[in-house]
Amino acid sequence: MILEAEIKEQLHQYLQLMEGDVLLKVSTGEDDVSKDMLALVDELATMSSKIKVETATLKRTPSFSVNRIGEDTGVAFAGIPLGHEFTSLVLALLQASGRAPKVDDKVMEQVKNIQGEFHFETYVSLTCHNCPDVVQALNIMSVLNPNITHTMIDGAAFKEEVDSKNIMAVPTVFLNGEVFGSGRMTLDEILAKMGSTEDPAEFSNKDPFDVLVVGGGPAGASAAIYAARKGIRTGVVAERFGGQIMDTLGIENFIGTKYTEGPKLAASLEEHVKEYDVDVMNLQRAKSLQRKELIEVELENGAVLKSKSVILSTGARWRNVGVPGEAEFKNKGVAYCPHCDGPLFEGKDVAVIGGGNSGIEAAIDLAGIVKHVTVIEFGAELRADSVLQERLYSLPNVKVIKNAQTTEITGTDKVNGLTYLDRETEQEHHIELQGIFVQIGLVPNTDWLGDTVERTRTGEIVVDNHGATNVPGVFAAGDCTNNPYKQIIISMGSGANASLGAFDYLIRN
Repeated sequence: MILEAEIKEQLHQYLQLMEGDVLLKVSTGEDDVSKDMLALVDELATMSSKIKVETATLKRTPSFSVNRIGEDTGVAFAGIPLGHEFTSLVLALLQASGRAPKVDDKVMEQVKNIQGEFHFETYVSLTCHNCPDVVQALNIMSVLNPNITHTMIDGAAFKEEVDSKNIMAVPTVFLNGEVFGSGRMTLDEILAKMGSTEDPAEFSNKDPFDVLVVGGGPAGASAAIYAARKGIRTGVVAERFGGQIMDTLGIENFIGTKYTEGPKLAASLEEHVKEYDVDVMNLQRAKSLQRKELIEVELENGAVLKSKSVILSTGARWRNVGVPGEAEFKNKGVAYCPHCDGPLFEGKDVAVIGGGNSGIEAAIDLAGIVKHVTVIEFGAELRADSVLQERLYSLPNVKVIKNAQTTEITGTDKVNGLTYLDRETEQEHHIELQGIFVQIGLVPNTDWLGDTVERTRTGEIVVDNHGATNVPGVFAAGDCTNNPYKQIIISMGSGANASLGAFDYLIRN
């Protein structure tokens, strides 16, 4: 048995939602992965009379495709889609059976109208929490459009293929044999990357908002909900709804919820926002802000949105080391997500730059996968919580180097090492490595504001206890502000606070 009893019980309920028959075409060999794959599809077939299985010769072995009877949907799994990809398998079964995907009608039409042949391949690891979003989006496209196919490829099952293509980050997507993109992508983002975008005129023609929220993370979602509940015209413009929590795996300090994961929380936030009459404009990047008769926010696409008040909640991004080699070897050995990319470095030597909580958590996770981990800390001591440090120092394959300033990341076609300066002796050292994980904190996403709003030396927006900035009608919340603590729950509270401040401003003005 491949599936545990509890999972089978949940799966049985989902399989009852299947609308038509589905045929699984299976290509297997004599290897262990093939045997487990065959066991999985046979187990699925015993759970629903609507699932049929037949042997076939597919492009990769082991793999299987999910099809309508008499029609190839173009959806295939090379490797066993368990772990984070199990949901991708369940959704593929439902959608291939005829059950409509949960996608806006407008987006469905965009996908159906795509012309040309598009063959996507996505390399994943089963521990990657960003990969399923990409896999599920491309599977939906394959089900809706006969000219599109998609194969999920488990990098652990096809190591030679991964090595030959120099894949060192997941998800990595190939389109018609060429690299299409890497990292988390939503269906909307994939369509935009393929050139299917909305007309900027649709944005500029919008009526002015009472409150316009710039940013769709926890602070922005909270601000939008509080504003909409006041019955005022509310809009949200976001580069990526969910923000940085989309890249967060386990969340254990969200009060009232023992454990959740970033993408799951982001989906809940978006669903909650859309319960209200909020105009959500996703995949739109703000370019500038000006206070005229109304406050005007110009977007990168050229459109200008107008509002009586604005709440800035643009969040923050991972801080770069800023040394030679970092940009050149990004996704070629330089990584920022140990949960996603860690399995690709199995049996290799890696470094973690950063001795705070995120860095030490990354080192602990990686130590269970890789051959050896070196932690590089700039300061004289690690900054992580003592419980994490105790766990780190108990591991046999971890070395900690303190007072170390990273000066260069080296390599040819991919990372081969790291150079650092010993800040005590001023001697330079080089470590041979195959991977480097950067975990050194956050930078606020506020560069686009220029001098229009007061910011600190590090770029954080200065706010008062109502969330107000120095510009009348402009408020800010979350990780982009000078609030000293960057936590999800604090961002949500500051979003609500800024929204109430904006409402108070509107009443008085």
